[in-house]
Amino acid sequence: MTPAEFLRNHPGLVVLTGAGISAASGIPTYRDHEGAWRGATPMQHAAFVTSEDNRRRYWARSAIGWRRIAGARPNDAHRALVGLETAGIVSLVVTQNVDGLHARAGQRNLVELHGSLERVTCLNCGAGESRERVQERLVTSCPALAGLAAEARPDGDATVADDIARGVTPPSCDRCGGILMPDVVFFGGAVPRERVTRVSAALERAPALLIVGSSLVVYSGFRLARQAHAAGRPVAALNLGVTRADEFLSHHWRQDAADALAGALEELRAGEPAQVHPAGIRS
Repeated sequence: MTPAEFLRNHPGLVVLTGAGISAASGIPTYRDHEGAWRGATPMQHAAFVTSEDNRRRYWARSAIGWRRIAGARPNDAHRALVGLETAGIVSLVVTQNVDGLHARAGQRNLVELHGSLERVTCLNCGAGESRERVQERLVTSCPALAGLAAEARPDGDATVADDIARGVTPPSCDRCGGILMPDVVFFGGAVPRERVTRVSAALERAPALLIVGSSLVVYSGFRLARQAHAAGRPVAALNLGVTRADEFLSHHWRQDAADALAGALEELRAGEPAQVHPAGIRS
């Protein structure tokens, strides 16, 4: 069975996406094809909220890495999912990504499971602020940040020298002076219950789950796959590498997400097979 056939046979399915779907937008994945972590140790929730020095280092790195995330654009995979939603084949996209690319592509029925780097929230009063405004404040506090560039990372992180990081003032809430935090679920944090409830309800109604570009090593994604499988729904993966759910997948296509989803949408629209190119290995 091809991805297009799986989609055609399960109209109304739920799609769960991970970092691999954004690779064609120039944002590298967290893990290699065997599931091994390939970057720096990510910020932990407890470390951020309990230490001003940790917040200073986080915001210094984020000030550099954010520009690459903000400049990224949706690719053919993101656009194909919008087309599949319009056609009634995809009922909901659930993403583990925090890059905001699904929203920029125009996905309407979307749950950003781990939040979005485009939003910043006060941990005290709940007031929101745009990431662009926070960026202006960070560069004002440490002008040296303005001339620095970094390789894009899926969490908007970057490497920055300690002497520059020490010059950064962690942003605080304009309303109450509380701690500002990006509206994302850091490692060790909990996914908001309302998001989990919405996704769980959608999985109960959906005929199948398609996983795109995720190894499912993070439990918040794996448990959704396990829920769908326990409910008797077919679970398939479009992912270049291994996944944590391989043992109960009905299909696993090791194809590039952008090529495969765009090709599947073309095939479904045309009513005849489309050419999907074999996946290349991305570094």
